[in-house]
Amino acid sequence: MKRLALLGSTGSVGTQTLAVVAEHPERYRVCALAAGRNVELLAEQVRRFRPERVSLADAAGAAELARRLARSGARLPEIGIGSEGLLGVATHEVDLVVAGLVGAAGLRPTLAAIGRGRDIALASKEVMVMAGALVLRELRAHGARLLPVDSEHSALFQCLAGQRREDVARLQLTCSGGPFRSWDAERIERATVKEALNHPNWEMGAKISVDSASLMNKGLEVIEARWLFDLPPERIDVVIHPQSIVHSLVEFVDGSVLAQLGLPDMRVPIAVALAWPERLPLRAPRLDLARQGQLDFEPPDRKRFPCLDLAYQALAADEAAPAVLNAANEVAVAAFLGGAIGFPWIARCNAAALRAHAARGPAQALRDLDDVLAADRWARDCAREWLASEVGAVLPEVLPS
Repeated sequence: MKRLALLGSTGSVGTQTLAVVAEHPERYRVCALAAGRNVELLAEQVRRFRPERVSLADAAGAAELARRLARSGARLPEIGIGSEGLLGVATHEVDLVVAGLVGAAGLRPTLAAIGRGRDIALASKEVMVMAGALVLRELRAHGARLLPVDSEHSALFQCLAGQRREDVARLQLTCSGGPFRSWDAERIERATVKEALNHPNWEMGAKISVDSASLMNKGLEVIEARWLFDLPPERIDVVIHPQSIVHSLVEFVDGSVLAQLGLPDMRVPIAVALAWPERLPLRAPRLDLARQGQLDFEPPDRKRFPCLDLAYQALAADEAAPAVLNAANEVAVAAFLGGAIGFPWIARCNAAALRAHAARGPAQALRDLDDVLAADRWARDCAREWLASEVGAVLPEVLPS
């Protein structure tokens, strides 16, 4: 039986991971869960899966969880708090850590898990965006495996299985285009939070939904793919595919192309990561291509969605630039979700942070976690100051690393 720890158990990836586990209780044991502030849902998960250890963001949440479990008569797990509690879950004695935290918060616990030799099912793309080279060095040093959970990277992973890397010509990441794919620039200027969260195909959290609307999500995935599959950015392309049936493609030097297809359902790439190299049967609708009918593809409009090019710019700069871009984007997205800025200011803030980073001087390498976190902190401060000066508002601390 495979023992699991789950970082971000009450989020979209976390709840869907537990749904997969619930279908296969004979194969998986949930040993540790980390959540933020959703005490009610975590209590329900603890009662159902009976983990040995859990973690919450603060002491108030931990106390409330203990009260809820005591009232229901459930066995009380060890309860951790804050960053230390999160590290405790990440380093618990398990076979696989599912990293489903949103944003930079997933970096430190993921590296801690790798340091204990744990295999990682990675849904937190920001981990590779911020510190791809460092993560790869740590994986090699500790003999751990990384299994991608993002649907696009899982598709590439599956298509590349058994293939020689020297035979790969390019990778193509597909993208639904998000809710604003057919909108003109003027309408995008006026986009609301509710409209940005209305993704046409996928059920996701607020931050990733906004990233999908701006195509920043796809830019971050380009950066992640560069590290996961060891290919230069010029051999990683993005293609808009509104139906989200083809999840990504690999083109080989002979011109042949392999693709992974399926209905948009995050449980599938999660199950691949949990069981690889085996396959888990899932109770889910099956793809019927005859009924599906037409599949459309088109190039992304980089003028209406400038965040995509910013990702390539960051990769062309230095090791710190992707971490800077990610941090600035987290600040800007939080400001948009909080009503402090309009949607177009996300891309403007990201571009401003990259310009400020380039003006700092020589190229910066990321030697260790402290270097990564320093770049992250600098970029958050830079983005807050720039947005405050541009929109005339003081922005709160958001998504600290």
